[in-house]
Amino acid sequence: MGILNGNPKKEPMHYGEVYKVWGYLAVSNGLLGGYQVWLNHVGDDDLKRFIEDGIKNVIKPEIQQLEELLKVNGVELPPSAADRPQADLEQIPAGARVSDPEIAVSLSADIAAGLVTCSTVIGQCIREDIAMMFTKFHASKIEYGARLLRMKKDKGWVVPPPLHKDTAVE
Repeated sequence: MGILNGNPKKEPMHYGEVYKVWGYLAVSNGLLGGYQVWLNHVGDDDLKRFIEDGIKNVIKPEIQQLEELLKVNGVELPPSAADRPQADLEQIPAGARVSDPEIAVSLSADIAAGLVTCSTVIGQCIREDIAMMFTKFHASKIEYGARLLRMKKDKGWVVPPPLHKDTAVE
């Protein structure tokens, strides 16, 4: 039996897996801090609940799983910031506030980038357990992306590119 046969959790991570997992964790740590700051800027209750749900049910569980994977494999963790304090929305000057539609667009971009990253990691893995972990992360991002898109449409926050309504003339 070769080194890569049997229980994937006993197989070594290859350098690409270490790099991608470490980088994904570093970005997730940054997103967590950013989303905590955004909670101070959000005025819309639905968007606030969406971000809180994402922090609780997506970002923090992903961070915990990734940290555990890296620790078990003897990889030093990337730095992470302390949790951000809560602030009163009314105390933030109007010119310094981020609007709800701006936050929603940025969340969409983060979700899209996360989908691409998860797909890349899945394709580069030779350890099935890591590939499956990122498959679950990917599925969760699909769900959250769909929820966010519906919210943006319902609230009129979607700014579509020019719509192509006519068919080609032959």
